[in-house]
Amino acid sequence: MAADPPQRVRLGRNVLALGAVSFLTDVATEMTYPLIPVFLATVLGASATYVGTIEGAAETTASLLKLAVGWWSDRMARRKPLVLIGYTLASVVRPLTGLARSASQVLAIRVTDRVGKGIRTSPRDALIADSVDPAIRGRAFGFHNAADNLGAVLGPLIAFAFLRWEGLPLRTVFLLTAIPGALAVLTLIFGVREVPRTAPSKQDGKVDLKAPLGGRFWAYLAVLLLFTLGNSTDAFLLLRAAGPHQLGVDTSLLPILWALLNLVKALSNTPGGILSDRIGRKPLIVAGWLVYAAVYFLFGHASETWHAWALFAVYGVYFGLTEGVEKALVADLVPQDRRGAAFGWYNLALGVGALPASLLFGALWDRWGAGTAFNFGALLALVAAVGMIFVAPRRSAA
Repeated sequence: MAADPPQRVRLGRNVLALGAVSFLTDVATEMTYPLIPVFLATVLGASATYVGTIEGAAETTASLLKLAVGWWSDRMARRKPLVLIGYTLASVVRPLTGLARSASQVLAIRVTDRVGKGIRTSPRDALIADSVDPAIRGRAFGFHNAADNLGAVLGPLIAFAFLRWEGLPLRTVFLLTAIPGALAVLTLIFGVREVPRTAPSKQDGKVDLKAPLGGRFWAYLAVLLLFTLGNSTDAFLLLRAAGPHQLGVDTSLLPILWALLNLVKALSNTPGGILSDRIGRKPLIVAGWLVYAAVYFLFGHASETWHAWALFAVYGVYFGLTEGVEKALVADLVPQDRRGAAFGWYNLALGVGALPASLLFGALWDRWGAGTAFNFGALLALVAAVGMIFVAPRRSAA
């Protein structure tokens, strides 16, 4: 009997359950994320450079852990315990933002939150790859990111309702994120099953982290790192939209603006993943990076409030074209028993670039203005898109 075509192969319980976990986690995260830059700048008096420092340090910390934990998950027979620890830690510390009295306390909370993300992300992505047929790998990662982004739609809308209709203070909204966080942990405990694996033998205890992953993987990672150096925290987009003397979006509408971005992301993630299963990963990534370059260039030259709304919507298309596809390409390029380490290196590249990217962007903004900072990000994205043309396979691997 002929094998089922890719569109008929089911995603399976683990992908659906992990999608639900990410949905609930992002409800919690995105109730606070679009409000933190303005909270830091207006309530706590932080500069653009310090906003970049907080987000860059948080993401870099997470990415260093993603490498170590991803490597360790390849050495273990079970990935789920690491995923559970990561989600639990983040769910516990995230609401503490509501108690912060200084920018340094927000930094500590954000870094700890991202430690949880660093522990869970690589083994979770490897678990998704382990749980599906290679023919629908792009769809699986696209679905997972779509669920994640749907949570990022609902979270800001809940925050908006609390702020505008209930009149709750920012700090109370931050504290209420404990509820979806707890639901995410419970869903993970009861909904996700371990994929049977055999832990690789340790041999002499020495592991070659480079040679088994292959030259194409490392070339892809190098270009990805170049792109990441121009991909600063999205907190700057929010600051550009609603910060002092910027595009004039009302602070209370920031959750709606953020929800718009994530709605576009959610609607485009799964189609982007499916398309990459059919025509290959590279065309989607190159197209996404070109969209990013255009959006950042236009953000640097925007002058009206409606420009912020339009550009946030288009920015969502970039994520739909690349979020799941970049991860699927990682799984394509490496052997199954090296996926944890591969996703660790992938996430490390994102994080290593995050801190200098955000610090540099913030410094350019403070010294020469938002236009110069956004033009710099656009230029690096354009160069990376050209570089991507020369690396990685054109078609996805089976």
